[in-house]
Amino acid sequence: MQRLRAGGNIAAGLAFVALAALFPATAFAACKPPEKPAPPGCRIKGNINSDGARIYHVPGKSRWYSRTCINRPGERWFCSEEEARAAGWRAPRR
Repeated sequence: MQRLRAGGNIAAGLAFVALAALFPATAFAACKPPEKPAPPGCRIKGNINSDGARIYHVPGKSRWYSRTCINRPGERWFCSEEEARAAGWRAPRR
């Protein structure tokens, strides 16, 4: 019985590792507090980092997009990269 239980735990662990390789760990976590809703057609996230830098993240271009939550004062959504740059925000450096 113990051997069967261990085998089940190994299979579950391997499944978790496979999923973790496909998706960033933070993709499973919800934003807390919940993210401000994006206006229709505006999917670019304007995030303020811990140093106060204003950085925008474009879906599919920034590896930080899925890890960024727009829920703090000053953070916002943009409809275009041009709009973000005109407002004084920059693209991520990496």
